[in-house]
Amino acid sequence: MVSLICTLKDHRDDVNWCTFSATLLATCSGDKTLRVYKTEDFSELPYSPLSGHGYGVHCCCFSACGQFLASCSTDATVVIWSMATGEIEHILEHPGRSPVRICAFSPDSKHLVSGASDGSLALWDFTSRTLLRTAAVEDTTMVACSFSPCGQLFMTGSTFGDLRLWDLKMIQLHAEKNAHDMGVTCCEFAPEILSGSQVVQFHLASCGQDSQLKIWAVNKTDSGWKMKLLHTLTSQTAPVLSCSYSSDGQLLVSGSVDKTVKIYDAENAVVLHTLNQHERYVTTCAFSPTSVLFATGSMDKTVNIWRLEDGCNEGKYLPEEGTVISSEGRTLAGHSKLLVSDWSDEDVSAWLVEEGLKELVDTFRRNDIDGTELLCLTKDMLASELHIESVGLRSKVLRKVEELKGASLCSGIPDEFLCPITREFMREPVIAADGYSYEREAIESWINTKNRSSPMTNLPLLTTLLTPNHTLKMAIGRWRTTSQ
Repeated sequence: MVSLICTLKDHRDDVNWCTFSATLLATCSGDKTLRVYKTEDFSELPYSPLSGHGYGVHCCCFSACGQFLASCSTDATVVIWSMATGEIEHILEHPGRSPVRICAFSPDSKHLVSGASDGSLALWDFTSRTLLRTAAVEDTTMVACSFSPCGQLFMTGSTFGDLRLWDLKMIQLHAEKNAHDMGVTCCEFAPEILSGSQVVQFHLASCGQDSQLKIWAVNKTDSGWKMKLLHTLTSQTAPVLSCSYSSDGQLLVSGSVDKTVKIYDAENAVVLHTLNQHERYVTTCAFSPTSVLFATGSMDKTVNIWRLEDGCNEGKYLPEEGTVISSEGRTLAGHSKLLVSDWSDEDVSAWLVEEGLKELVDTFRRNDIDGTELLCLTKDMLASELHIESVGLRSKVLRKVEELKGASLCSGIPDEFLCPITREFMREPVIAADGYSYEREAIESWINTKNRSSPMTNLPLLTTLLTPNHTLKMAIGRWRTTSQ
């Protein structure tokens, strides 16, 4: 289910773009202004609206940390705003002084790309606010741009209908001509990097004046970069003006001239929801990177904020009364919580007594060992931090902990809810560059100590970028609620 939680009605002209940071929502309009809201309650910040452009504002985007907001306009500039003060921090003048239609940050915010009505592109070093390189495609207007999740490539789309892949040297790596008949309107890379053997692959969504939303595979092969059309979605009956992936890449939303918003299962290209609350063309849509919210903007001058309540798998149920069956076939009494990671230090003490380790209760209590800490214990920690001198006792504790971890495998917990590294329930699942989901703390520790290799494939990770897997987190939350 999708719920409309509020409608923002502050702009006085068409809403052209909306974008989220971790804590803020920014919108821009033909009324020459940008507006900035807190995502906790969607109250407008005191310094909003932001006024500095001489003409309508076409696009806006946050830097990765959310400290800066970039916006571009018919006035041929990209303005950099400080989100701490709302003041203009810098103005980038696009080469050729043509109206700037699109701008996009790289995932690490080291680079910013702007595209203009004369077909020109500018690549900026954002750290120094200097122009690095330019390129151009003749007889077209640049209206779409998205960086790949690795930050080393970006895709552009134009009114001519082509999609073009560029590297940071502004070398054109591939041109997909006639990707959309009558013109591209938007494009966005999915957040994950799909890699296997010698092939690197990204997914890209694009939409256009042909009333179609398309999903592409962008592949690096020995002979160069290629694009393959995976799906063509035709459920909207008029030009599709915008598209956006959720931060975990599992959902895709689009807005159309037919006034509808469509939400898709991105992997299977299936429509999950159709929303009809806007009164005019839906010009923009964006998912929050940190929550289950998304926003849609329209020529009706409003921005709708939506909450995605479900759309996830139901999962399986635990045995009756929330008990957990151990690998030895015995029943662990529950220790007041459903999962080991939820145990308090008292639950851990009760478990120690059950397992014949009563002599360690005081030691574990003094060190505040709860369920999460219990599952992270190592031989070195038992010796150096808990000062358990007996080698046999340390081995017994570790063996019993491994039994606890193994118990989750036969407890009815869906395997996809368990971190591949710790084999424990995930609280903050994130997607790594190898395409697998991990508990954030576990994969961050792995990356810091294992030279950026994948825990699952043992291949190098192309980037250390971690993307929150909100769809999986929602599924885990719903499963836990219904299983208790």
